[in-house]
Amino acid sequence: MISLDRYRPHAKQSWQLAYPVMLSQLSHVMVGVTDSIMVGHVGATSLAASSLANVVFNLLMLFGIGVSYAITPLVATAHGENNTEKINDTLRHGLMIAFINGLILIGVVLLCRPLLYLIGQPEDVVQLAIPYLSILAFSLMPVLIFQSLRQFMEGLSNTRIAMIIMLGSVVLNILLNFILIYGHAGLPALGLNGAGWGSLISRIVMMLVMVGFIYFAKRFSIYRAGMAVGNYSKKLFNRLLNIGIPAGMQFIFEVAAFDFSAIMVGWLGTNSLAAHQIAINLATISYMTTSGLASAATIRVSHELGKRNFKKLKDVAYTLILIALAFMTLWAIIFIVGRNFLPTIYIDNVDVIAIASPLIVIAGFFQLSDGVQVVCSGALRGLQDVKIPTVLVFIAYWIIGLPLGYYLGFKAGYGSIGIWYGLLIGLTLTAIAMFIRFRLLLRKLSANQVP
Repeated sequence: MISLDRYRPHAKQSWQLAYPVMLSQLSHVMVGVTDSIMVGHVGATSLAASSLANVVFNLLMLFGIGVSYAITPLVATAHGENNTEKINDTLRHGLMIAFINGLILIGVVLLCRPLLYLIGQPEDVVQLAIPYLSILAFSLMPVLIFQSLRQFMEGLSNTRIAMIIMLGSVVLNILLNFILIYGHAGLPALGLNGAGWGSLISRIVMMLVMVGFIYFAKRFSIYRAGMAVGNYSKKLFNRLLNIGIPAGMQFIFEVAAFDFSAIMVGWLGTNSLAAHQIAINLATISYMTTSGLASAATIRVSHELGKRNFKKLKDVAYTLILIALAFMTLWAIIFIVGRNFLPTIYIDNVDVIAIASPLIVIAGFFQLSDGVQVVCSGALRGLQDVKIPTVLVFIAYWIIGLPLGYYLGFKAGYGSIGIWYGLLIGLTLTAIAMFIRFRLLLRKLSANQVP
């Protein structure tokens, strides 16, 4: 029997770090969710086009975000050493990586637009998706700059500022969507493109507020040097990239699996794709709530690793896994009980709702696995272990989960439900593999061996 007493002392501190990140991540995804909800009321074709465009956009955006994750453990370590110079060096190099990465990814998005015609999607959906994607592409730069600054702040154990800014960006995005999608305040109704412009503007404002806060706030004045240009080190670039690129690739393998599942569902028709987008939106909301716990795991595990306190490191990680399981159990209940109601928030198309309902049930079942895998991933990043987890994610999704989903969906005749069963299996295998990997590293640490 598990005794919870050993974990209670860590719960409060971990939660104080986690809940602002949870709200921040939720705010981040809510930009996409509000776009989907408000676009869904324009029509099923517009909703499907939003889903298709976000297949490309989210994949590349999350890769860029994953690369920025390298900033947090390095800043956290330097902060523990009271080494301001090292913190500034990390921030300066992280921002330059974000800038270059942003330029590259914008170019990739723009070049990928014609490929949307080659993946078997309905032509009317593709025609709406391309201009929307073109607008979204330019929001990558402000997102990545903001994310780098956010990871810097998290390394300092300050998670609330990003939360406040991102909550404000959601409110601004909703307001802009209302004006631009439907045509208010004397402006024409832009439909799906209006959602793109709303997202772009809100993300630019979000970035500018974060930059201004760090640069002008008195308590962060010692870190202004970290926002200057120049004095770069190849060694520090390499260190950040050695952590960040595998973390980004892990995101790509996982997110691309869900994105490719959207492509497969699109082969079944517009209504199926719209239903898939609804279920993915809901699953993303629950995922983002636990991603805050992953950030807390990264911060606290890296801190305890620096102190060589391996017993406390273990207790911290298990505390966060238990909190994640509690959260995801609640989400599972909400999804299963609300499977018929939740789709109506997005759309009033009866056929789409009927397809979405069983997908939401499946999403409910994989919540527990999702909670475990996301926290274990965060803990492994805290140990600066990113390469093996990336391989594990690739195998679970791309070697096992997706091929099985394709077989169940198209060969066995289960349609979108079969594709989602493949996702369920891939996610469960990922959770098991991540937990085992973390346990193995803990054993090495207990034996005073550096992983």
